[in-house]
Amino acid sequence: MDKELAMDAAAAARHARFGKLPERIRFEDMTEEVEGEPGGGVNATYNPEGSWKHYSCLALDLGL
Repeated sequence: MDKELAMDAAAAARHARFGKLPERIRFEDMTEEVEGEPGGGVNATYNPEGSWKHYSCLALDLGL
């Protein structure tokens, strides 16, 4: 009989802690609309002289 009371106490503690799910978050609250800049903004410029800095090739690194 004590085992049933212990199970009931444990079940009551679980229900008190995890008894209900959290409230739903609406999709509108999770997203934000921001006006974009045409052309990608200031950081989207292309620099052909500096593009080699981001190029990695093992054959070039070994001088082949």
